[in-house]
Amino acid sequence: MRQDAKVFVAGHAGMVGSALVRRLEAKGYTRILTAERRDLDLLDAAAVAEFFRREQPEHVLLAAGKIGGIYANHTYRADFLYENLVIEANVIHQAFLHAVRKLLFFACNCIYPKNCPQPMGEDDLLSGPLEPTSEPFAIAKLAGMKLCESYNRQYGTDFITVIPTNLYGPNQKMDLMTSMVVPSLIQRFRQAALEGAPEVAVWGTGAPVRDFLYVDDLAEAAIFLMENYEGNLVLNVGTGKSFSIGEVAAVIARVVGYGGRIVFDPALPDGAPTKVLDGSRLAGLGWRHQVDLEEGIRRTCEDFLRRFEGPC
Repeated sequence: MRQDAKVFVAGHAGMVGSALVRRLEAKGYTRILTAERRDLDLLDAAAVAEFFRREQPEHVLLAAGKIGGIYANHTYRADFLYENLVIEANVIHQAFLHAVRKLLFFACNCIYPKNCPQPMGEDDLLSGPLEPTSEPFAIAKLAGMKLCESYNRQYGTDFITVIPTNLYGPNQKMDLMTSMVVPSLIQRFRQAALEGAPEVAVWGTGAPVRDFLYVDDLAEAAIFLMENYEGNLVLNVGTGKSFSIGEVAAVIARVVGYGGRIVFDPALPDGAPTKVLDGSRLAGLGWRHQVDLEEGIRRTCEDFLRRFEGPC
């Protein structure tokens, strides 16, 4: 991937997309294509076709899509399935039609079976039933993965799929009910610290185990693959380190300065009991994550304060 090549970052305004733009700029890429939703609705097939015809991107990083945590996935099931399917189909098909040199599609670790052996390796995909709370989103992401694989096999394209572990970082959606676990907990603990609340309630038992990846590390992995990898293998992107939700909650409480009690509500859903990715395939290509959990949460909290409460 040349530094003067046209690189389209689809979904540049989101957490992953904005990290991709940051890292591409830092590495000297000079022709980064982005489009606001008001100017390019990726759900509109004709608009996507016209964008590709006009801009002729050489490389595509497909980070656009509808995302959310357990509550959002469980509640807005049709929206998650429909919007992600349509965005993937529109962008991947136009990338094929306009001879894009390389495309990287971001899937999600929820595409692994609910009771998958741990850590989850790429060969475990489609080996069992999905986690019910995120099934529609997972089906859409599996379809995107298979689209990339199928275009490669039928037409010889170079479309890569990566499966990130649980992500967090700057520019992440912050909403108590619909955001993912780290931003939701940051907001809860920050509010509790300001109010002097004696306790903070966390969804579920606190026992589920996850691997958490700082989003700039994911962006670095994506650019590394765009520059160095050709093939039809799906690739996990994770840290190889696991933490319980209870442990993550404790780190967040410490970083935001909350000293009260953390309580768990087992009446609310936990999601899959364990989700840790086997990242040996990507590690074998020479990539390693750089940001540990506490440092990443500190940076994410600083971003939250800048965006929602003013200067730190």
